[in-house]
Amino acid sequence: METPNPPSLISPLEFYAHLLQSNLKSRNPFVGKLVHVRIIKCGLHLSVFLKNSLMNFYAKTESISYAKKVFDEMPVKTLCSWNTILSAYAKQGRLDLACEVFNLMPNRDSVSWTTIIVTYNEIGRFKNAIRMFVEMVKDQVLPTQFTVTSVLASCTALGDLSAGKKVHSFVLKTGLSGCVNVTNSLLNMYAKVGDEMMAKAVFDGMRLKNVSSWNVVVSLHIHSGRLDLARAQFDQMIERDVVTWNSMIAGYSQNGYDFEALGMFANMLKDSSLKPDKFTLASTLSACANLEKLKLGKQIHAYIMRTEFDATGPVGNALISCYAKVGGVEIAQKIVEQSGISYLNVIAFTTLLDGYIKIGDIGPARRIFDSLRDRDVVAWTAMLVGYEQNGLNKDAVELFRSMVREGPKPNNYTLSAMLSVSSSLASLDHGKQIHASALRSGEASSLSVSNALITMYSKAGNINAARRVFNLIHWRQETVSWTSMIVALAQHGLGEEAIQLFERMLELGIKPDHITYVGVLTACTHGGLVEQGRRYYNMMKNVHKIKPTPSHFASMVDLLGRAGLLQEAYNFIENMPLEPDVVAWGSLLSACRVHKNLDLGKIAAEKLLLIEPDNSGAYSALCNLYSSCGKWEDAANIRKSMKYVGVKKTQGFSWVQIQNKVHVFGVEDWLHPQRDAIYNKMAKIWDEIKEMGFVPDTASVLHDVEEDVKEQMLRHHSEKLAIAFGLISTPENTTLRIMKNLRVCNDCHSAIKFICKLVDREIVVRDATRFHHFKKGLCSCRDYW
Repeated sequence: METPNPPSLISPLEFYAHLLQSNLKSRNPFVGKLVHVRIIKCGLHLSVFLKNSLMNFYAKTESISYAKKVFDEMPVKTLCSWNTILSAYAKQGRLDLACEVFNLMPNRDSVSWTTIIVTYNEIGRFKNAIRMFVEMVKDQVLPTQFTVTSVLASCTALGDLSAGKKVHSFVLKTGLSGCVNVTNSLLNMYAKVGDEMMAKAVFDGMRLKNVSSWNVVVSLHIHSGRLDLARAQFDQMIERDVVTWNSMIAGYSQNGYDFEALGMFANMLKDSSLKPDKFTLASTLSACANLEKLKLGKQIHAYIMRTEFDATGPVGNALISCYAKVGGVEIAQKIVEQSGISYLNVIAFTTLLDGYIKIGDIGPARRIFDSLRDRDVVAWTAMLVGYEQNGLNKDAVELFRSMVREGPKPNNYTLSAMLSVSSSLASLDHGKQIHASALRSGEASSLSVSNALITMYSKAGNINAARRVFNLIHWRQETVSWTSMIVALAQHGLGEEAIQLFERMLELGIKPDHITYVGVLTACTHGGLVEQGRRYYNMMKNVHKIKPTPSHFASMVDLLGRAGLLQEAYNFIENMPLEPDVVAWGSLLSACRVHKNLDLGKIAAEKLLLIEPDNSGAYSALCNLYSSCGKWEDAANIRKSMKYVGVKKTQGFSWVQIQNKVHVFGVEDWLHPQRDAIYNKMAKIWDEIKEMGFVPDTASVLHDVEEDVKEQMLRHHSEKLAIAFGLISTPENTTLRIMKNLRVCNDCHSAIKFICKLVDREIVVRDATRFHHFKKGLCSCRDYW
């Protein structure tokens, strides 16, 4: 390209300046170079006017090095020259060079000061922006409206009301309050820092108000929860923009008024020529999700497709969340597959994850999680909770290890979720590791982690550790913490201690909830405290006005049944205000088996099987009841019935964790690689405890076989094999913790009392209902379980 010669009617200076200005839109620095060459050839290179025009062109076409070269070569520099190079550096974010130029300037005007103040504000150095404004005023340079709006934005960002009020005073003195942009900035500042009275005063005093002014006031009322005032202001507005409608729709949705949000959206489509933007659609879809309006969500989706609206970003995330929340997880999955997941945010992911959890399919959620670009602590925690809620505890443990290695720092919710996993696994070693992690991160003192620690230590069999955690937080007098400890003590058979803690809770005025009473009734059940149990049940209903749940009813049946009050337990079930469930009839059936009441046991089993025909526990309990009463033929018929209807008996097994590895044993288990050593150890123990006075309880074998066969079967029960393995695998004097999925039998219970005395160790056994702490030949349950 060759630059044309200037026409004769205008001067060369005006021509080349006009040529540079008219070619600015092209953003092509090459044009500037050609003009620059022509200026030099024409001998106009000493013109300050043209030099400033060249600098301006180079700066705006991002050729900052050429602009600086022109500036350095200028023999005479005007204020415009300095401002041009200052602005060039500022717009490129070169704050260091901009400040250097600013400090070298022989004179500064409002443009110079405003440039540096705006730059500080834009890069987030708000205190510097305010400080520069103060120096500008001291330098007696009059700020412009742009200076003031920028410094007010800095005051707003810092929440500095004191500085904002000083700027306001300056605005009033200089007469800038007549500028609507300035008053809008003042209004916004007062609204954002929470001074509603001053915001209202500014708004009421404005001679000129535009849509932005009204929007600030509407938003102020919404953030303060005064939706009625926001709606009143909205109705007064003559002109509204998209921001106005979005504020009202989002305000209604975020404050739980989803029907009103949808109504506002309908009004926007009907009464306004404005088209919804991404924020409008995202808020409306959120309201659909909250109301579970799948059909309406589909209609909005259709509108998005029909108008070819960009369905990525906020709108795509809102669509995914909406479908996942209202049962359309398959559609949500298709949107992810079609649009890609690069824009998927944590909220959409967690909602989608919840959708997968509801249908029991966690695999797709993990694939999405692995593909997320920005996985923050919320996403990691959501995935961990998803695994935990689906019983995939090993996957949760593996994912948590990955998080520790490569992810964000776990927060209290993450640690609480992992402690819940440890509780499910009854893994004391793993739980201790999480506790150590919580201590290192400072999260151990948080309420959620502390409560989870109490539960974890309790379920892992270490009630003393649970007590220590509770002692650190009990001063908070918080219901969940006290309830967690009461439930823990009840599960460990420490009924009297649980009741004492409950009474102390009442003295301190801590209000119990329905779970607290489940713990208290359980404590009475395991301690055989029938009268106290009746009293607490009545107190729950009459004093604390807590409506009994199926859990409370089942606890009362269990309390009466274990104490042998079978007829009273049956009458209690018959008089329940709601239909008895499996747990209530199961508790009565279990008590009938223990107390050998065949008549009531048959009734309980029949009722239970009417509710759950495939309940293997009912068949097994009835079979065991017949066997314990010597009704071998009837027991055999029950087994035939189970086989006929395809119901399999729940296999009993026990497990013990040694060095972070879980070892599982079944009855007569020959699969363990150390089986010979285990069986030899058990044989030796068996002989030694018999010499100490132990007599095998062959009545615990519910099969019609010879006595010596019964004794052999008893010797190889799963909990005994787990104990034998634990004894040969752990140092002396350490506590053994054994877990069992069924109720411990009478023979094992008796044998373990002798074993703990023989080896001088504490043995903790958790069965299906409670913990047994065996020590010095005694059990914490006092043989009542």
